[in-house]
Amino acid sequence: MMLERRTILAVDDTVANLDIIVDLLKDFDVIEATGGPEALEIVAEEAIDLILLDIMMPEMDGYTVCRKLKQNEKTKDIPIIFITARTEEDAIEKAYDEGGVDYVTKPFKPKELLARVKIQLEHQEMIEKLEFLASYDAMTGIYNRRKFFELAKRKFAENPDNLYAAMLDIDKFKHINDSYGHAVGDMVIKAVTRVIAENIEPDSIFGRLGGEEFAIICRHSDEVCVVEKLELLRKKVEELKIELVGGELVGCTISEGVAAADASTRTLDELLHRADEMLYKAKGSGRNRTIFRLR
Repeated sequence: MMLERRTILAVDDTVANLDIIVDLLKDFDVIEATGGPEALEIVAEEAIDLILLDIMMPEMDGYTVCRKLKQNEKTKDIPIIFITARTEEDAIEKAYDEGGVDYVTKPFKPKELLARVKIQLEHQEMIEKLEFLASYDAMTGIYNRRKFFELAKRKFAENPDNLYAAMLDIDKFKHINDSYGHAVGDMVIKAVTRVIAENIEPDSIFGRLGGEEFAIICRHSDEVCVVEKLELLRKKVEELKIELVGGELVGCTISEGVAAADASTRTLDELLHRADEMLYKAKGSGRNRTIFRLR
């Protein structure tokens, strides 16, 4: 993500200071707030990448604003640079203790402030890239095995009611690799991933567990609904045709095993294991089918 597309929230009760900051950071999208309560409202509604926060403000000082942001799971990772006329060591120490990443004194030097802003945004961008590499499958862009299990376990712990697990596998994938080469095999995996991703519910957790194997954790109103949805995925993949350089079309199918969480399901692993058993049955009974585990 380019830095100039980043959104910065500037919080200061003096409008003249905000005008200077907006002019200085003209390459960024800067949102202004003249007080703590207004700043908190903006952060709740907007995607903010960095906050420039004055300390001495009426009604709610910068320390309090920072503390509230750090206590909120959704805003705790937003970097905060304090900007203030206070220079005593205790004030600086408190700024860092409350969760600030940097501290700039007024009257600030424009180039210094700009440099500190860019450093923090570059640092944030690097963290995001590392988090992406650690969480997403490099080939398909969906969750990798580690991230899938992390999110799925959280979803299961929150509420297992109406929760379903589906294990999916591309049929005869070794034959595809042997017949057309691994490059075509990769194309098949990407195409299947895209079809599934485009046809599942937005709140579903979809991950590649390895090779040609995928998993979905989803919530549906009943068993009929989840089976209909997964049958739609199977049919969409069956209709898929990948055109090779010479014009040849390559198709594939998937097998699916589905299980529902119930009163006896103690862990996510148990739920996935039941779905995996159904996947094994689907592949053993002819492939290109969905088998649901009866309660």
